[in-house]
Amino acid sequence: MEHYTSFIKKNPDWEFAGVFADDGISGCNTKNRNEFNRMISECLAGNIDMIVTKSISRFARNTLDCLKYIRQLKEKNIPVFFEKENINTMDTKGEVLLTIMASLAQQESQSLSQNVKLGLQYRYQNGQVQVNHNRFLGYTKDEDGHLIIEPSEAEVVKRIYREYLQGSSLKQIGESLESDGILTAAGKPTWRAETLKKILQNEKYIGDALLQKTYTVDFLTKKRVKNNGIVPQYYVTDDHEAIIPRDLYMQVQEEMQRRSNLHSGKNRKKRVYSSKYALSSIVYCSKCGDIYRRIAWNNRGKRSNVWRCVTRVESGPDACDADTIQETELQETVIKAINSVLSQKSTAIGVLQENIEEVLKQENSPTKDVDGKLEELQKQLLQKANRNEQYDDLVEDIYKLREEKQQILADKAEMEGVKQSIFNMKAFLNSQTAEIEEYDEQLVRRLIAKVTVFDDKFEVELKSGLSVDVRRSK
Repeated sequence: MEHYTSFIKKNPDWEFAGVFADDGISGCNTKNRNEFNRMISECLAGNIDMIVTKSISRFARNTLDCLKYIRQLKEKNIPVFFEKENINTMDTKGEVLLTIMASLAQQESQSLSQNVKLGLQYRYQNGQVQVNHNRFLGYTKDEDGHLIIEPSEAEVVKRIYREYLQGSSLKQIGESLESDGILTAAGKPTWRAETLKKILQNEKYIGDALLQKTYTVDFLTKKRVKNNGIVPQYYVTDDHEAIIPRDLYMQVQEEMQRRSNLHSGKNRKKRVYSSKYALSSIVYCSKCGDIYRRIAWNNRGKRSNVWRCVTRVESGPDACDADTIQETELQETVIKAINSVLSQKSTAIGVLQENIEEVLKQENSPTKDVDGKLEELQKQLLQKANRNEQYDDLVEDIYKLREEKQQILADKAEMEGVKQSIFNMKAFLNSQTAEIEEYDEQLVRRLIAKVTVFDDKFEVELKSGLSVDVRRSK
């Protein structure tokens, strides 16, 4: 800035119109270059007659942008002088030289972008995690740049996970946080469902890190998109201190899967998960397989809450003639089922112990070293890409391995959820000394997996794998 101020003022034929400099802003596009855009506006307004700049790469690294503005200025008889290349755009040969030099500047920027990408990928391969913590709820960074827990925010994260497993929907969790005046990581009062979903799916809360979730598709626009397997991803375990226990995180993933794949009825019709009541989405009809829905009932002037088969409600008794169940009867059934297990506590604990051992046995079953194979293939892909060689065959193999890994992780999460449910039931049986006398929504959310309505009985399945039949009173 000192150089050009002095350079222009020394020339007696020139009048200094000012220096226009964008500090540290990319020259790949002009979107955020406020000073550049102000300079062009001043030119078009007739306040500048000539532009002096150090080099083409300082003016613009995007060939199209560069030529567009040069031509726009030429129409106003405003030359641009590039000191390094000694090009004046008003010369007859100026634009030809300019096109070549601007193209070289763009290629240089592209090469630099590629080098940065490769540098990041090598760091990822070595397990070096880089996380922007500015809007990362629950964590901050220490002096060395390592992630550390921010206690007050961590409690909010734990609350979100806890309420979700207790049956709350994302909308209900958001409303709960808003009512308590809790702000998001960005300092906003409104909690969006998408924000909460990302928190519940973020592996960093268990101390791990999945690297390269997004990638840059255009070095000029800096546009980033979700990585669906186009570039390698790297998974680092135990990188930092966890906020959420791994088994709890796995339970949440399993519950999210269950809610998003809620189908019922003979045609396996997609149903929307409801979290308003503990029995919502877990009471099923034995005749058609559809779920029961809670309905405010008015029968001959007598008002009550009942549960009815959705197929019958939507399509009539010809489609399904399942009975209407009074809510009080359904709640009493659940209490009877839990008390039945309590009355046979020692037997039930023995069965639960056997179930735990069976789950542990399945957990220890040998699995292929998918991660090792993936890492090797991804290294080969990088090497071939750097040499501009074809790597289609590698991409196909990587896709197959990723699908295999995803299945292994899904199976592991399911086993983890089952194991935790068994532990929860065992803890409940050991701590409960008396029978349950009143219906408890939270207890039902914690223990009951499914209730199936038959003509003569209810079949109550507990999350621990135990099942109890309760006869219907007709």
